[in-house]
Amino acid sequence: MSAILNHRITGEGAPIILLHGLFGAQENLGAIARKFHTDWQVHGLDLRNHGSSFHADTMDYPSMAEDVLAYMDEKGLDKACLLGHSMGGKVAMQVALQAPERVEKLIVADIAPVTYKARHDAILEGMMRVDLASVRSRRDADKQLAEFVEIPGVRQFLLMNLERIPNEEQPKDGSVYRWRLNLEAIEACYANLAAAPEGDTPYKGPVLFLKGADSAYIQEKHREEINRLFPRAQLTEIEGTGHWLHAEKTDTFVALCQQFLSGEEAV
Repeated sequence: MSAILNHRITGEGAPIILLHGLFGAQENLGAIARKFHTDWQVHGLDLRNHGSSFHADTMDYPSMAEDVLAYMDEKGLDKACLLGHSMGGKVAMQVALQAPERVEKLIVADIAPVTYKARHDAILEGMMRVDLASVRSRRDADKQLAEFVEIPGVRQFLLMNLERIPNEEQPKDGSVYRWRLNLEAIEACYANLAAAPEGDTPYKGPVLFLKGADSAYIQEKHREEINRLFPRAQLTEIEGTGHWLHAEKTDTFVALCQQFLSGEEAV
């Protein structure tokens, strides 16, 4: 059995599980959780090797889906709605393909059930090459990371994973900061994370794919595979957004999710 994922539960009602993307944590979907918790029992999870969850050498979608199912077992959730962004969307799709009876409805944010080419080489190299022994502030780490990651907003997102080491745990090399991510495992297993979810038997429940109109993660050529694995899927674009559609237009994102979850057609 998988170790139980770090989590935060808010609100009351039917359960919905939120799954973040690569290099993220449950906090990245915090604005969504706050919008949902008045009507739903929201379970925000840190996926393995992310946030405050356990570290493991193995990282692929079947094992990550088992983590979610183990969490549901621990919390007594026979069935839940799942909402996942990017990598979290692939985990959510894997849960639905692996254990369809456990998924009430599925929302997938800006990712398709396909294998992608490597997109994060510079990020991984930059994070691995930050000299943590010399870092005395986030500004120090940001300066080093800027040599590999040009966009300040992306660096700010990545640096959310930098945590101060408690005094009693600080190593002899003088480091006062560490990555809470398991970067070594993510790098070693990156091909697994770029891969498509596994499964040949379609999930026949309702599925909403939300696409950032300015993002290339979901393309027309992906529609055949989406329809094959998720025959009841509907796809809605959110104009003026990219891959971070849930953060760029939170109210629109939440409204579309709520329409779908209440049984209305997303438009």
